[in-house]
Amino acid sequence: MHMGIFNMQEEIEKAKAFLLKTSSVSNKNLYDHLSEVLSKILDERPNHCVDVFEDISKSIKQEKKEESEDFREDPESKAVAEVHQKLFEKDGDAEGGEPEAEEDVETPLPDLMNLTFYFEQAGIGLSREEMFRIFLALKQLVDTKPLQMVRFWGKVFGIETNYYIAEVEYREGEEEEDEEDEEQADGEGDDQPKDEDKGDEDEEGGEEDDTPKSEWKPPPVIPKEENRTGTNKRTFFVTNEPGKPWVKLPAVTPAQIVAARCIKKFFTGRLDAPIVSYPPFPGNEMNYLRAQIARISAGSHISPAGYFMFEEEEEEEEEGEVRDSYMLNVDFEGVSVRELADPSLHNWVHHVQYVLPQGRCVWHNPVEKPEDDFEEEEEEEEKEDVEEPKPESGPQLLTSIAEDEAVNGMPAWTPGVSSELLPQYALAIMRSNRWPGAVAFAKDRKYENIYVGWGHKFDAENYTPPPPPAAMDEYPVVPEVTEVDDPTVEEERALKKAQEEAMEAAEDMDDVDDDEDDDD
Repeated sequence: MHMGIFNMQEEIEKAKAFLLKTSSVSNKNLYDHLSEVLSKILDERPNHCVDVFEDISKSIKQEKKEESEDFREDPESKAVAEVHQKLFEKDGDAEGGEPEAEEDVETPLPDLMNLTFYFEQAGIGLSREEMFRIFLALKQLVDTKPLQMVRFWGKVFGIETNYYIAEVEYREGEEEEDEEDEEQADGEGDDQPKDEDKGDEDEEGGEEDDTPKSEWKPPPVIPKEENRTGTNKRTFFVTNEPGKPWVKLPAVTPAQIVAARCIKKFFTGRLDAPIVSYPPFPGNEMNYLRAQIARISAGSHISPAGYFMFEEEEEEEEEGEVRDSYMLNVDFEGVSVRELADPSLHNWVHHVQYVLPQGRCVWHNPVEKPEDDFEEEEEEEEKEDVEEPKPESGPQLLTSIAEDEAVNGMPAWTPGVSSELLPQYALAIMRSNRWPGAVAFAKDRKYENIYVGWGHKFDAENYTPPPPPAAMDEYPVVPEVTEVDDPTVEEERALKKAQEEAMEAAEDMDDVDDDEDDDD
């Protein structure tokens, strides 16, 4: 009996395999076609379905044919397909030769498909096909740039196209310089001689300008943090579609982070798109995207407590100093899923530095002057007593997420597990309520963060732009600045005559006084 059942199953498998054979003409198989025909019959429930079976089959074939023709005629879909096709081509295939055997060498390319397996269990992330294309795109980035660390940061949605973001770290001494920094450096060098020439003209033969000048000085510009420190600790590359060239995002400045906190703009998908907002944003969409990445990373990148640790030398540092580095704890044995999913949130920590209100991770004193400028500005400091600003401070590295501020009356994080039925095989999942779309998972000694969203912070109320500053008060009206009508000619003559008579009377009085003195 068992042999009969086994033979029957074998025959069924053979029959299914026969039906699954793909036609060389239409590139389809009978099994899928029959499934679609039966599904349509069951959905529509036509009368005398046996009589219209052939018509339904023909209509389905015609619909598939039209869809195929529409896809071929659509230039955008064809262009995207061609971009994706390049991801699956090897160098040897493109040149027409045999590809060289890849050596088993250490690579910074992450095992993204393994992480996708965990993200799928948590019900987050992207589809497996899309993640595989991203995996191949990251491989292209690793092959073209001298990198020592690469990870898929996430995906930011745009109105026209989306952004795929890669977080990288260059090998020591091989980091590329930003073009904007070079242009700024060249511009500063060009401006300085012009100011000196202008001063020479004024000293040599220029007329003195008696026009009153304002003594107001703009607030000092807060400098950006150097590469590999603070908000610029890591470098980011973006692309609109896996297979297209990766574009390096510039370093972020404190002014851009401060302005990004005051506005809320949807991304278009074009890096050169202008940001029209109030208050004005200093840059375009490329800079705005970089500022949002810095904010999201600082607020939502977390790891299990104990996974990272400070170096022994740093543990003995004085209080008040900001720690900006850590190391992997080789003795970390993992935290149980039950403890990671505990609502107390004490088993997760932030491993990205907090961004201060100033827009930097390390506070910069805007009043402090370089040592070379002390002698030149001693006189100015005597004239004005500049008030020393209060230093800003925030949570230190590896601070527990339990200390995060609440979000509209609810905790900043929502813990969970991937499966309640099989907790021994489940993952611990943490979802950010402050940055919707930011998720982290952990299991044993493995963890990862990902962001998939619109790049906006949660706001319980509708966004309202900040109001413009209040209008300045009018100048006080005093007699010295009160406008009066000009006197007429007759009034001027009468005034002039009265002044002359007063002068003559004063001279007569002086003569009388002199005569009296002579008589005495």
